[in-house]
Amino acid sequence: MTIVKESNKVLTKKDITKLGLLSSFLQASFNYERMQAGGFTVAQLPFLKKIYKDDKKGLSEAMKDNLEFINTHPNLVGFLMGLLLSLEEGKEDRNLIKGLKVALFGPLAGIGDAIFWFTILPIVAGISASFAEQGSILGPIIFFSVYLTIFAFRIVWTHLGYNLGVKAIEKIKTSSQTISKAATILGVTVIGGLIASYVHINILTEIAINAEHSVSLQTDFFDKIFPNILPMAYTLLMFYFLKKKKVSPVVLILGTFIMAIVMSLLGVL
Repeated sequence: MTIVKESNKVLTKKDITKLGLLSSFLQASFNYERMQAGGFTVAQLPFLKKIYKDDKKGLSEAMKDNLEFINTHPNLVGFLMGLLLSLEEGKEDRNLIKGLKVALFGPLAGIGDAIFWFTILPIVAGISASFAEQGSILGPIIFFSVYLTIFAFRIVWTHLGYNLGVKAIEKIKTSSQTISKAATILGVTVIGGLIASYVHINILTEIAINAEHSVSLQTDFFDKIFPNILPMAYTLLMFYFLKKKKVSPVVLILGTFIMAIVMSLLGVL
């Protein structure tokens, strides 16, 4: 792969920062034929014009390649855009640029989904919701701050892709595994602590001792001897069905609703 010398560079740091911001247009023309191709091309177009200048044929070929099917993660697409522009600037072979785009947009989507949609945001949303439920303004502030930080990091990924080229993909993979593992540990801890707050099971059944006295299973037995044992047991039961029996979450949710209604009507829960 040709290394772009400083004297041959056309794009500036300001251009790459602008590219990171323009990556927000990725899904501006989302469609089921080419997915994010329209927004992907629009974000890079000002810089492709700067690179190719009066070379209309080169610009046309670059735009044609960028308008082909792509579906990747919005928060990490800046890395791919920066990488491709560095190759365009170095006048790399058209097939190499096209091949790298096709080879990388899928893995980047998987990395982004694992880190952002399935790890960071669900954990932050759970913590923020807990604060908000208590009437604390910290809830929305924390969630907005984290989301804004994730958005700002688009610029970082774009510079990383442009400056380090294809070497950056290994750095991203290594970092993502570390972050994902740490966030998963934190998530398990937080979710475990929130079970007692969000899952409530109260047994209404009372055992009569005599005509004047009765024992409540909930307040006199479970709350005193095994506090929150029922929410924990039900959560572990749901986890068992999900993990071992591969039961659909939708089925478990509907089953929970039906059981709660029936038990409530019977006066058990």
